[in-house]
Amino acid sequence: MSILVGRETRLVVQGITGREGEFHSRAMLDYGTRIVAGVTPNKGGQQTLDGRVPVFDTVAEAVRETGANTSCIYVPAAGAPDAILEAAGAGIETIFCITEGIPALDMLRAVAVVQAAGARLIGPNCPGATSPGRAKVGIIPGSVHREGGAGVVSRSGTLTYEAVQAMTDAGIGQSTCVGIGGDPIIGTTFLDVLKLFAADPETDAIVLIGEIGGSAEEEAAAWAAEHLRGVPMAAFIAGRTAPEGRRMGHAGAIISGGSGTAADKIAALEAAGIRVAGSPTEIPAILRAAGYRA
Repeated sequence: MSILVGRETRLVVQGITGREGEFHSRAMLDYGTRIVAGVTPNKGGQQTLDGRVPVFDTVAEAVRETGANTSCIYVPAAGAPDAILEAAGAGIETIFCITEGIPALDMLRAVAVVQAAGARLIGPNCPGATSPGRAKVGIIPGSVHREGGAGVVSRSGTLTYEAVQAMTDAGIGQSTCVGIGGDPIIGTTFLDVLKLFAADPETDAIVLIGEIGGSAEEEAAAWAAEHLRGVPMAAFIAGRTAPEGRRMGHAGAIISGGSGTAADKIAALEAAGIRVAGSPTEIPAILRAAGYRA
């Protein structure tokens, strides 16, 4: 079993004929992801990716003709909020938005519409998710993964790759790796993903990779303290030396009013019994020390 993406995924790629959409769709398809359709307005009826994927004008057409249940969005920031709304309106269950630079006010409306539709949005400004050996959706490189039982959830793309590579090198495989995105307004939080991992019988350890800004890590830690006792866990928090008021990397990675500091997050995680690594490469050793035997 896996969360969010797997063998049951029937993916439609919005923006599949653009440069980024085509490049990453080819990598997803080659990995084994079942891409059943692409969407680019006014290009319906064409075939792309060497004739392997049909292109439709709208997501609704793609869903009707192919049974797509998951979407991945590679649409520029100006059009991405509408692409999210289109996917939700067409009945897509799980929506990944890779696009960065979307204004927060636009995302407030988009997130509300997605929730009202009963769908799930991951992102925006996220790398996607991979269930090793089953499917990958987004831009995460498939080569860093190994099949196994450790679930990974992260706000950062590149730190995810580094941590996963370290785990793979140490012989610790992953059930699903999820990048939730680093913007201030996102559709799926650490807490949401922890709940999914807790319900997944094939996930038997969890890695959380956070960064400064907001309180999502603290909220996840509080829930884990009550519901994940006994589950081997490790964490890493980026931005330990970041000054207050200066954005570091992601739009949401900013310390404001003295809150959202790395120290706050580390303290909350350690209070929940989750040891925090000094670098992503330390994560495998922490999982072993927590009793994980992959």
